[in-house]
Amino acid sequence: MSTEPCNSNSLDEDDIVHPRVLPFIFVHLACLAIFWVDVQPTDWILCGGLYVIRMFGITAGFHRYFSHRAFKTSRGFQFFLAFLGQSSAQRGTLWWAAKHREHHKYSDTEQDVHSPVRHGFWYSHVLWIFSKSVRTPNHSGIKDFLKYPELVWLDKWDKLPPFILAVLVWLVAGWSGLIVGFFISTVLLFHGTFTINSLSHIYGKQTYITGDNSRNNLFLAIITLGEGWHNNHHHFPSVTPQGFRWWQIDVTYYILKTLSIFRVVWDLRLPPKHVVEGKRRMSLAVIETAAQQLAASFSIEQISKTVIQVLAHTPKLDELRNRARIGHAEVEAFLKEIKILESPKIGNLKDKAQNMFTHIPSLNPIVERANQIIVQSVSIWLLQNDICDSADRV
Repeated sequence: MSTEPCNSNSLDEDDIVHPRVLPFIFVHLACLAIFWVDVQPTDWILCGGLYVIRMFGITAGFHRYFSHRAFKTSRGFQFFLAFLGQSSAQRGTLWWAAKHREHHKYSDTEQDVHSPVRHGFWYSHVLWIFSKSVRTPNHSGIKDFLKYPELVWLDKWDKLPPFILAVLVWLVAGWSGLIVGFFISTVLLFHGTFTINSLSHIYGKQTYITGDNSRNNLFLAIITLGEGWHNNHHHFPSVTPQGFRWWQIDVTYYILKTLSIFRVVWDLRLPPKHVVEGKRRMSLAVIETAAQQLAASFSIEQISKTVIQVLAHTPKLDELRNRARIGHAEVEAFLKEIKILESPKIGNLKDKAQNMFTHIPSLNPIVERANQIIVQSVSIWLLQNDICDSADRV
């Protein structure tokens, strides 16, 4: 696979490799066999157990260890985490971690292959997995784990762990155990995991400004053992817990913390106090994204019309007309001079910023940049809609 980011032009129906979809569909259809088998209560216990255990393989193994190296462990337990994660039938460890690192690099941009903001819900939820652009392993983003031949071998034979698990479940619990315990729990696991790519970038609270649409969602945190604190995670990805507050349930972290007592894992990374409090310095890219979001919350047309109303029958309107004859830069300079966004009729930009970004101590860089964006947009609107005619109509 090319190391170049995925081209957004290819993210459509023609990009789907249809033969790869067939096994995924088969696993879903296999669940319908529940109507032909004698289901026992123990089958549902097995289903729930395999869901939780394999979800831990994904959250602790695939995600926090292989993708972010949020803690350390032995080579043996490292392989166990990889095997456990792959038993979920979500492809190979190295493939999964490499794609996730790419997600953080390009989160919610055109290059993010599973962004619901850019490519829609269903593509971000599941269809991206069958894309031509991601069908082959991209080991360039996971070089730190390529030195382990057992991981490379396991990644190559990614279907072996779920096959072994299915056979063991069938031997122990029979056909009903296979259908309920393996197939149904696998489907639930599929979509539980996939919600983090899709729903956690659509629904929830944005506690921190991260430059993307990542959100915190309690329900998703419960069904994914803590992964639903996704905005926390994008705020500071390299730490072990994703629930930064005591009340943010993070079962994966609780298990890892317990394992650390027995030295199965160690060096669990924790978020610094200033990170939790939102005092981490924001990058220019994050400031720009947040400012764009803040500016988009205002109606440029409404502000423009308000400007005309406020200036009507005043010398300022004549000055605006004169400057408009010179060009866009003069109109923009004039709007800055009169401080249009401080008008009570328009609304306080900083107040709205505080409501949108409740956890950020200093909003000044975002507010200043949003002010620039709005002024630029209003000046363009005024010119395109003929300032003089607009004023006469008022």
